[in-house]
Amino acid sequence: MSGHNKWASIKHKKAATDAKKGKVFTKIIREIVIAAKEGGGSLENNARLRKIIEDAKEANMPQDNIKKAIQRGTGELPGVTYEEMNYEGYGPAGVALIVEVTTDNKNRTASEIRKMFSQHNGNLGETGCVGWMFDRKGDIIVEKSAADEETLMNIALEAGAQDFKSDGAEYEIITSPSDFDSVKTALKEKNIPILSAEITNIAQTYVKLTGGDAESMLKLMNALEEHDDVKNVYANFDISQEEIEKYS
Repeated sequence: MSGHNKWASIKHKKAATDAKKGKVFTKIIREIVIAAKEGGGSLENNARLRKIIEDAKEANMPQDNIKKAIQRGTGELPGVTYEEMNYEGYGPAGVALIVEVTTDNKNRTASEIRKMFSQHNGNLGETGCVGWMFDRKGDIIVEKSAADEETLMNIALEAGAQDFKSDGAEYEIITSPSDFDSVKTALKEKNIPILSAEITNIAQTYVKLTGGDAESMLKLMNALEEHDDVKNVYANFDISQEEIEKYS
């Protein structure tokens, strides 16, 4: 399993605690506003909105907050205007990073993201400098204790999955973005609990990090993901599970 997905599974396990602290609510509300603005307020016709509403419910966001965010997106209620932007750059030892943000002040956000990179042995690059190193995929992680490997593999592949991997205590299912919902639905219909599921950028190659570089990389990841404007961070590092848990 790639370094990014090791990180993603650990991040998912921490999500409940973060939600209790209210850390994720701001980011979810912004995503709901953007999704409703672009695709309308109907869950049936807006897959992006449907996914973020699932995330909102998992984070125990009040239904009234969700409703108001949708109404802000559709223009029924006044609200802040947000822009979506991507930043690309390099972390310690040349690790490639893509940072997706939703901001109401792109100049402020750009300055703060640039500062984070420089503080953690990295540098912000030009748009497109690392994007070609990643493929857009659906990524579903299931704990091994949740299902038999052969059964899970057959369900996933029959539903349209492209790849199935076994590593450590987890299975990883890779799909095309278009088949992501059908594979996830197939697992839910079989009552197989999902640890995490997202449309993500998966790196084509990975940079192995240890020691100081690993620590700096994880500190950069933490700093970026703690920023209110940052929606997602993608990176092609490969760090052992032990070091991830040690430094994060």
